[in-house]
Formats: sequence, C-alpha cells, structure tokens
Amino acid sequence: MTTPSGLSPAQGAAPLLPALLDGLDSALFALDTTGRVTHWNRQAERLLGWPRDLAVGRPGLGGWAVRDCDTTDVHNRLASAARQQPGVRVPQEFPLLRQDGTRLLVRGSAVAYTDADGRPAGVWCAFGEARARQGAERDAALAAALLGDSPWAVLVVDPDLRTVSVNARACAALGLPAADLLGEPVAESFRGGVEELGSALEHALAGQAPDGPVDLWLTPRDADEDAFADPVHAAAGLGEPPRRCLQSGFLRLAAPGGRGEGPAPLGVAWLFEDVTRSRQGSQEAARRRFRDSQLARAARAAAECADPLEAAVLHLHFALTGFAEHALLDVRVPATGALVRTAEVPGAFGAPASATRGVPVRYRPGHPAPQALDGGVPVRATGGLGRSGWAVDHRWPKDAEHALCVVLRSGGRSLGVLTFLRTGGRRSFGRDDVAFGEDVALRVAAAVDLSLRGGGA
Repeated sequence: MTTPSGLSPAQGAAPLLPALLDGLDSALFALDTTGRVTHWNRQAERLLGWPRDLAVGRPGLGGWAVRDCDTTDVHNRLASAARQQPGVRVPQEFPLLRQDGTRLLVRGSAVAYTDADGRPAGVWCAFGEARARQGAERDAALAAALLGDSPWAVLVVDPDLRTVSVNARACAALGLPAADLLGEPVAESFRGGVEELGSALEHALAGQAPDGPVDLWLTPRDADEDAFADPVHAAAGLGEPPRRCLQSGFLRLAAPGGRGEGPAPLGVAWLFEDVTRSRQGSQEAARRRFRDSQLARAARAAAECADPLEAAVLHLHFALTGFAEHALLDVRVPATGALVRTAEVPGAFGAPASATRGVPVRYRPGHPAPQALDGGVPVRATGGLGRSGWAVDHRWPKDAEHALCVVLRSGGRSLGVLTFLRTGGRRSFGRDDVAFGEDVALRVAAAVDLSLRGGGA
C-alpha cells in the first residue's frame, strides 16, 4: 500500500498525515530537495530498527541507513525518481542497513512530490523486504495462474459463501457462464448436493477443511441434459437429472494482518476436477461384480429346490438385493392369454404362493407389463412426483415409483412378465439395470417353463 499521490509529505503539520503514514502496510520515508529525511513511518521503524526520532532530520541516508559504498548509487536512484513527473512511480531495489548493522535488500517504488505551489518538494519511497515482496508477487502470480490456465477448475467464495472469482475451466465444468456465478450464493448454482458442498465450504472457512481431496456429487442448476446423452454421463433412467462427481479440495483464504485468535477469513478457494466418467465406471464395475455374484449364489441355491417355482422365487429374492424393492411374477395362461399373478417378492421366503396367486391381473390398456409381453422387449416406467395414485392405478404396491417390466422367454415362447419395482428414494432403472433384469428373467423363465411342462402353475 502506498501514499495517495495527492498527499505531500511537506504537509507534515497536518494532524491526519502522521496517522495515515503509520497506517500503511509498506515502510516509507521521504526526502526533501536537499536530501534531508522528512518522514519515517512506523513500518520503516519496524523493518530497519531506526526510530523516527533518530531518522527524521538527517541529511540523507548515507552513513547510517545505507553503507558508504552504496550511498552514491542509492542517492542517484532517488534523485532520478525526484526528477520524474509527480505521481509517476519508479520501481527501486537497493540495500539498506538495519540499526543492528545487518544489510537488507529492499524493493519498492519512489515517487516525486510537489509543494502547495506545484514546485518540486522532494521524493518519497515506499518499500518492503525484497524477499517478502517477491513472495507476495509469487502469491499474486500463483493466484493469477490458478484463475487463468490452471488444469484445475477454481471457484472462490467470500465468507458469506458468495462466488467472487471463477476461472474459465470451472465455468466449463459447471456448464454455467461466469455472469451467472459471480456475486451469487454458490448454493444457487446447483440443484443437488448443495448440503454437502455448503458443509465443506463452512468447515473450510472455520479452518477445518478436509485433509485431502473429497468426491462431491453435484447437479449444476442450468446443466444441459442433452450434453450428457452418452451412457457414461447420462443419468440412468427417465427424468433423472445429470450429476457430476467433482473431486474437490478446499483452501481457506485468510488476511495475513488479522487480529484476535487468527487471521481474518477472506473466503475459501474451491479447486475441483470433473471425475464423473472414472467414478461412474468404477461404480458400474463394482455393481456388475456384485450382481454376477448374486446370480451365481441364486443358481446354487435354486439347484437344491425340487419345485421349479420355488427356484424361480429364490432367483427373485437374490436379485432384489441392492436392485429393487419389489418383484412381481405374472405367467400367461396359454388358453386365454391372460396374465396370472404367480409370485410376489418379498413374501414368505421360499413360498411361491401369495394371496394373489392364481388370480388374473386386470391390467389396463397401455400398461407396461402387457406392452413388454406383446412387444417382446423390456419396458421402463416412472411415476414421478405429484402422481400419488400412479402405482395403485398400475396395480402395484403404493410406494412404487419406478418400474421395469421384462418378458419371460423360454423354448421360443413368451411365458409371462417379470416386473421389478423401486421406491421414490431410488433412481429410475437404466440400461445396465435392464441388462441385469433380462439375465434374471432368463433364469426365472427356465424355471417357469419347467414348472409348466411338469403341470405346475
């Protein structure tokens, strides 16, 4: 921080000027046209050790604040700055002497000033330790690089969690222009995951940031859902908003001159990288391994069943774990073509019969189950919010909100329909779910076919 160019050190009688000079973050001294020291602020005292009483009034800096061998060079530098137009800052770097005799390289700027009549009155020089200035310049350069060409997306929020800075990579990652982010609460830029993000930012602001990178699943507010049409970024299902997995790190920004318990917080820098593709790939691989394991366990358990329908129900019990909340098995009667409810899971474990076994299910026209049977392809359906009667209207458990209907095929025949149902707390069925549902349906269809050929059901 430097002295405003409109204030002249010659106006030393003004009561406000000493307070202003002592309040500067930079050390400062002033010389008149004869080279006499006229001002020496508190930061100069702290940095060099020379008290103001010993500094002000001395005829120049040589012999006490500057070594004799450096006096001519420093004098010429300041004299050159004094010949410049008032207000023109001339960068300076030269050695000074502390009161204890140690040499200190300083960096700053010198500015000529005039008196009240506009005549040259001297020069003042604001300076700081060169290493500290270089560190500040490096910090500024680092901040500029992070907000410019950084490989990480960077978003900075103030203590009120409003966005104050954002780089181009962050805008691209979130699919939002900078104009929609700056000045707004960061939570308003997202539709999902807001609580986790807000908690992480608040903890970082309090000095309790996570020790390492964390994965946050967020849904940008204005994200273009068409941009996620590929199977990796697309939300699996109907009407599912796209989510991003952002590997995030949080850095607390604090003012170095803070008072009290610690530096005053300036905000939090949120550095993140979109790792949605790799995280979803890992999740899908783990999901496939688990489902394959469930199919293998179901096959081993079904091999011990004498009743084919009991084996079919065992397959459904194993399939539901982590996949759905309900499974309905409807078998078509060859003579009439009607679908008859054969089993419902969950139910009494190992018992294929239920209260509705053997009762034809009167599905309305356009119902997903007859559609799947007639078309020979899986059909997905989602009730959505605000459709409280949707499940009951489809003759499903009232808590069902997502459905997957898969046709049972065996021996070249369509034997019926297998329906999986999820509640509202789950995502809708996606492509990978359809593939697993078809695998289960193949095993159930084989058991049902065996039962029909044996005269059961």
